Amino acid sequence: MLMSTSPYFILLLLNCSYAGRVLLSLKQRVRDLQLHEVRQQLLIRSISGRQPLLHVKKGQIQQPLNHFNPQDGATFTQRFFVNEEYWQRPDGPVFLFIGGEGPIYEFDVLAGHHADMAKEHRALLLAVEHRFYGDSINPDGLKTENLADLSSQQALADLAVFHHHISQNFSLSHRNTWISFGGSYAGALSAWFRGKFPHLVFGAVASSAPVKATLDFSAYNNIVGTSLMNEALGGSEKCLAVVRHAFAAVEEALMDGSASKVAVDFGCCQIPKVPDDQMELMQNLADIVMGTVQYNEEGVLMSIKDLCTLMTNKSEAHEGEMDAYGRLVQLAQIYRSIYTSEESCLDVSHQRAVKDLMDTSLHSSRRAARQWTYQTCTEFGFYQTCEDNTCPFSGMLTLQTSTQLCTLLFGISQHSLPAHISFTNTYYGGDTPHTHRVLYVNGGGDPWRALSVVHGRSEGEEEDQSIFIEDTAHCADMMSPRVTDRGSLKRARQEIEKHVAWWLEAAAHEEKQRKGV
Repeated sequence: MLMSTSPYFILLLLNCSYAGRVLLSLKQRVRDLQLHEVRQQLLIRSISGRQPLLHVKKGQIQQPLNHFNPQDGATFTQRFFVNEEYWQRPDGPVFLFIGGEGPIYEFDVLAGHHADMAKEHRALLLAVEHRFYGDSINPDGLKTENLADLSSQQALADLAVFHHHISQNFSLSHRNTWISFGGSYAGALSAWFRGKFPHLVFGAVASSAPVKATLDFSAYNNIVGTSLMNEALGGSEKCLAVVRHAFAAVEEALMDGSASKVAVDFGCCQIPKVPDDQMELMQNLADIVMGTVQYNEEGVLMSIKDLCTLMTNKSEAHEGEMDAYGRLVQLAQIYRSIYTSEESCLDVSHQRAVKDLMDTSLHSSRRAARQWTYQTCTEFGFYQTCEDNTCPFSGMLTLQTSTQLCTLLFGISQHSLPAHISFTNTYYGGDTPHTHRVLYVNGGGDPWRALSVVHGRSEGEEEDQSIFIEDTAHCADMMSPRVTDRGSLKRARQEIEKHVAWWLEAAAHEEKQRKGV
């Protein structure tokens, strides 16, 4: 198998769900950096005679804006990529990489564990972009009145139309077995595509897939806390205690009228005097820790071990041990020095954040926050609150502050959100989804596992099964093998490969039975 470098994996990771503004900013900047690095590596490979990009073709398909209203003839252009390098014509399988809440890239059909398996099984590789993200959106698509056509149900219908389009253009038949892959929200789509269109996709891998919608996702930060004290992940009880003390100290300073000092210490663009700006600061600081836990050792910011070392070890620059507040200041400085070097300060203006979310222009194809916020309001919730005493951050991160954006941005009543979430769980089945022959893969350190399927429902190959990797992070299984991988992750990939092989063998057996062989 082709050994992956970290840049490839970052591209896979960043299709996964995010929490707040700092995480989104971090992901966008890391993506820029890693895209540059990947292009450099592809250039080196081309010099050595390999030109993998030559095998990748970009395509477009006109999709109905509303699949469920035949009277509405409006369409949008959906983008996809195809890699035929490994495909054994005419009957080789089809591996579909499903895009989530962000753009897709050529590298989604060049790298990753699904691409490694495609090479092994001589599969046609496809990646398709989610409607209203990346370049798959009309110029006026972010206006509130047009966002009604943005939903997971419409996205699944897009996949069905895309399946037909590819089948026609590549002369595919029932002999071509389709397997779908996705991570985080796209992992849920992978499972749901199998559940709603079982005649189109034979099996599905759903990595870190939050299939259960929930309004108050307090479990996210509870798992962040348990991960910070998990020694197997590099944490400790002392680490969690120091993080708690640090956030309590920041909150106490804000309440005591020391907002100016806090602003200086954390390099804020504004003095967080009003509650909304204080909440924004707390969310930004929490995002740094949340991002560290969610991605841990996968190279996005730092590992849990690195963070806990910073928060608990004695400082070489001081005779005594720096207090928890000072440690958090250091952590924020590291984040800013690496990922916000082009900005002179940390923006904690809640008004500015809301203004950015209200912007409907498409000045960047990477924009995703407005669209994803809309989907949380209309389908999923996923609000990572901090209102119970198990949360390691600040009680300022409330459900009220999260859901009020739905009304402010889209005119969606906060009182309507429970009904939206109930519909989603009824339609898809929640954490007992209406699926079979789906493999759910989760990491023990991933906060999103709380909304996924962590226990298979049968030992039979036809039923849903699960792989639980005790000591890995969000979407970690989606990358190609690395020398530094934990043994548990290596074994998990082997299990995924076995399942995919079983599905392909089962599909071939069914085809023989159909022919009467």
